[in-house]
Amino acid sequence: MPIDKLALVRIEEGRLLCARSRGKSAFFLPGGKREAGESDAAALCREIEEELGVRIRPETMRLLRVFEAAAHGQPEGVLVRLTCYAADFDGEPRPAAEIEELAWLGTGDRARMSLVTTLVIEWLVERGLVR
Repeated sequence: MPIDKLALVRIEEGRLLCARSRGKSAFFLPGGKREAGESDAAALCREIEEELGVRIRPETMRLLRVFEAAAHGQPEGVLVRLTCYAADFDGEPRPAAEIEELAWLGTGDRARMSLVTTLVIEWLVERGLVR
């Protein structure tokens, strides 16, 4: 059974907002796991506020796509399923909680990303949204 996670896809000036957790080397999309009984909207709003210190406007959330890949830093065969949403938010993103660093990454930064994040960025490049 894959690790089930939610993620925010935020693009500005052709770059994708990514986060790196304390003690980790790879960048991921900001987000996290649902708590019991939590909707996708409630979970993503909570996770993004905890990690980035910004408030998602739930009425702007739209499902983009679900991606699946090998889970970074996990044993072989462990997959992650990443349900990606676009959304607007209020505030300026800054690292909070376990997040050590934020970066706006593009196609030249693939080596710094988790595998599932590279799948997302490739999908966004195909649509002309990231360069």
